[in-house]
Amino acid sequence: MSGWRLLLTRPADESAALSDVLAEAGIFSSSLPLLEIEAVPLSETMRQVIRGLDRYCAIIVVSKPAARIAVELLTNYWPHLPNPKWFSVGAATAQILDDHGLSVCFPTEGDDSEALLELASLREAVARPDPRVLIMRGEGGREWLAERLRELGASVEYLELYRRNVPVYPSATLPERIKAERLNGLVVSSGQGFEHLHQLAGAAWAQLAQLPLFVPSPRVAELARAAGAQTVVDCRGASAAALLTALREHPEPVL
Repeated sequence: MSGWRLLLTRPADESAALSDVLAEAGIFSSSLPLLEIEAVPLSETMRQVIRGLDRYCAIIVVSKPAARIAVELLTNYWPHLPNPKWFSVGAATAQILDDHGLSVCFPTEGDDSEALLELASLREAVARPDPRVLIMRGEGGREWLAERLRELGASVEYLELYRRNVPVYPSATLPERIKAERLNGLVVSSGQGFEHLHQLAGAAWAQLAQLPLFVPSPRVAELARAAGAQTVVDCRGASAAALLTALREHPEPVL
């Protein structure tokens, strides 16, 4: 058995899936979802974007929730799948799209915006005259990726498919959970997830900031360090495989 005892903060269904993978590796985890996913009601502007997907040279889907909502919309609005190049930040998101007949490019070394931007196929897609790129995402996020694509000459638009809500917990829930279950590591999957963790910790943050914190990207790592986290581990991705690799490379706590 591993010495790690981790707090997972993803939405409930994603935490459950990650917990199963960790359990197979002998790692204990406890779930306290700090994000809830709510689909955004479709506006006429959103419908126009969906109907015009073939206008884009590249469509980037940045998360599993975005992929799930996107494939449902494609089913409703496209009897034949549109033909732009599809990209995703990670393999799990790509699999959702692939299961619905879309051919998706994604980075195999790291599953973050930085790795995606290094893909030759993405750079080729935006090398055409007047390239238009669509990023399917939740409300807010991935601004760095859009900025870099604009530097490459692309026009970037967003299709925001969902919003992330904060579950309501009693103020002492987080420190009490960590103490009761002897948790010795924290896992967040996004910058917003970290912000919610920091907010929920309240006055206990100074103590919790001493625990190893596993984050998905350099951007979130920088955010966590700026808030006072003492040991931040950049997993270079939000997948279970990325987390397991980071756990193996970081010294286990002594129980």
